[in-house]
Amino acid sequence: MSYNLKVTIDKSSGFCFGVVYAIDMAEDILDQEEYLYCLGDIVHNDEEVERLKAKGLRIIDHDQLKGLHNEKVLIRAHGEAPSTYELALANNLTLIDASCPVVLKLQNRIKATHDDGEQILIFGKHGHAEVIGLQGQTDGKATVFMDIAELDNVDLPSKFTLYSQTTKSVDKFYQIKEELINRGYEVKANDTICRQVSNRYDELERFVKDFDKIVFVSGKKSSNGKVLYDVCKKYNNNAYFISNLEELDQTWFEPEDKIGICGATSTPMWLMEQVKTQLESL
Repeated sequence: MSYNLKVTIDKSSGFCFGVVYAIDMAEDILDQEEYLYCLGDIVHNDEEVERLKAKGLRIIDHDQLKGLHNEKVLIRAHGEAPSTYELALANNLTLIDASCPVVLKLQNRIKATHDDGEQILIFGKHGHAEVIGLQGQTDGKATVFMDIAELDNVDLPSKFTLYSQTTKSVDKFYQIKEELINRGYEVKANDTICRQVSNRYDELERFVKDFDKIVFVSGKKSSNGKVLYDVCKKYNNNAYFISNLEELDQTWFEPEDKIGICGATSTPMWLMEQVKTQLESL
């Protein structure tokens, strides 16, 4: 039996410019050289990482970086803390800096605020590469929290500056700001969420309403993927999250279904194209 599914990929899904910039930079070097070190996964998508590893990208962590000398190392879009640049100087490492301009601007703002002696709160994911880089601008003194409940038992000063990881939910950021003000704090809030990411909320809301089923493609490690999938699920309850082709389940679909495919800012378009091909073959 053929399902005859009508499948459409969301045109606004796929890599954001920060990820495109980093991957283009890596591929340009790998076209000329046998290998290139990259500090951390270049993008939170295992399939894309494997594709680039096959071209010679070597993923290393911070411990491995310490033992590296006289090599080239790519800094991915998430950015890095100042200590990474200091280590690179000490070890004679050439850094290929593909930090996203939006992240770099945020790092500079946080550093300036810290240098002014203000207490900083960062709404972000603990241990996330971008957040580690942001916290590094404050010598580790910023308070990072993922949810307002984490601040319930924290002794905060009466006034502070609030920043956000660039891929967080705009709505949640403003809810947190209002709640902190309601708790009596003087909050200087800086909305530092990337608009290329936040604009996708509205685009996805419009997109998912037109389909019987939604297949959302994203790496499990992507913070942005989790947020965008929640948007899909909110406006179309028949939304399914997959990371690769093997996770597609034929039982989700009915013959003649209209299927929409969308993804995170770290989801490669070639992977969504593969999902489309597979669905059309059912």
